[in-house]
Amino acid sequence: MTRDVDIVLFGATGFVGRLTAAHLAAHAPESARIVLAGRNRHKLEALRRQLPRAAASWEVAVADATEPTDLGPLAARATVVASAAGPYARLGMPLVEACAVAGTHYCDLTGEVLFVRESMDAWHDTAAESGARIVHACGFDSVPSDLSVLVTADRVAADGEGELTTTVLSVRSLRGGVSGGTVDSMRQQAITMGADPAAREIVADPYSLSPDRAREPAAPREEPEAGSPVEQVLATLGGLARKIPVQRDPETGRWTGPFIMAPFNTRIVRRSNALLGWRYGRQFRYREVMDFGDGPRASVLASGLTAGLLGLQAAMSFEPARAVLDKVLPKPGEGPDDKTRTAGRFRMVLQTTTSTGALYRTRFGADRDPGYSGTAVMFGEAALALAFDGDALPDAAGVLTPATGLGHALVDRLIAQDFTIACDRGTA
Repeated sequence: MTRDVDIVLFGATGFVGRLTAAHLAAHAPESARIVLAGRNRHKLEALRRQLPRAAASWEVAVADATEPTDLGPLAARATVVASAAGPYARLGMPLVEACAVAGTHYCDLTGEVLFVRESMDAWHDTAAESGARIVHACGFDSVPSDLSVLVTADRVAADGEGELTTTVLSVRSLRGGVSGGTVDSMRQQAITMGADPAAREIVADPYSLSPDRAREPAAPREEPEAGSPVEQVLATLGGLARKIPVQRDPETGRWTGPFIMAPFNTRIVRRSNALLGWRYGRQFRYREVMDFGDGPRASVLASGLTAGLLGLQAAMSFEPARAVLDKVLPKPGEGPDDKTRTAGRFRMVLQTTTSTGALYRTRFGADRDPGYSGTAVMFGEAALALAFDGDALPDAAGVLTPATGLGHALVDRLIAQDFTIACDRGTA
């Protein structure tokens, strides 16, 4: 099959799509053949005019995400399709199908468990046979999580220190804005869960994205039992106080609470472990938390944010409350301004104890808005890796994850973009 296009950026005129297009214009090889695709030719051409001069020769292609007759021929022309067009559960599956059938690599920004589950059930075998790498979650969901564990596991193996056991990723610093696309994805999954008990069961299962669920723990527990919740601070929340997993580490004194992206990221990481033949270890247990530090206000911040997250989840699951949120939250296509993105940053630290008792810490971070300028770099570099890195990519095909579909090729690319990704051996 003749491929006359290196990368199709689908959903190019959306908020993150525009940022990704700008990144590609600045960092793709001069000879790269790139197509900006979406529903509106006028908007696509306007975007092309706004991009750096390198994009002047890029083609624009009008295609509807829900129309297979548009998507099949477009996918067949390309080496890679990078889709920024969500919510993916509502709009994304026809493009996954087109790429799986055509043997075209694919990456996206989904943070939707139900979409990834449907994708793997429907198209993993087809993609594996055609040679397509279908790589979901190539933005802040879930590149930092997935690559941090991969880098750590490979360092542990190289040091001969066995396998990973209890592994915790702590979000130490997080500053950035919220986009309408992210909110809409949360909304759509909440609607589906509210109407479908089977969907609720999939979302609730920590190992629901494993390719071999029968070989995973039968009755997993997402988080350890909450230790010493700050009853005084949360007294006004009544019974919720006992359910909020706010904890204080007795050794370090640091307070932690739940991380809003953990329910998705942890499932991606667990899928990676299974796809790699449980290379991280059969005793690998992974979770993610927000780290609020050990200062005098840390417990209050941890408890307050946790209560807010619980309230947001409840509101998203209740139609009248959802209608109120729709009036105040950003709409699809909206996102933070330049000032907010410029001030953005994120810092994460992953810590694990190996089966030999060794301690390792991996740092992952960047001075970029995690969900937007940072995600645009991660997403753009994922597309470039799939298009141009060839033998440096893992030998894999099917419905994959960043760790199993891109691996160290993406790690190297992100380090070249001034991301910090470093693993060090610690002391107990």
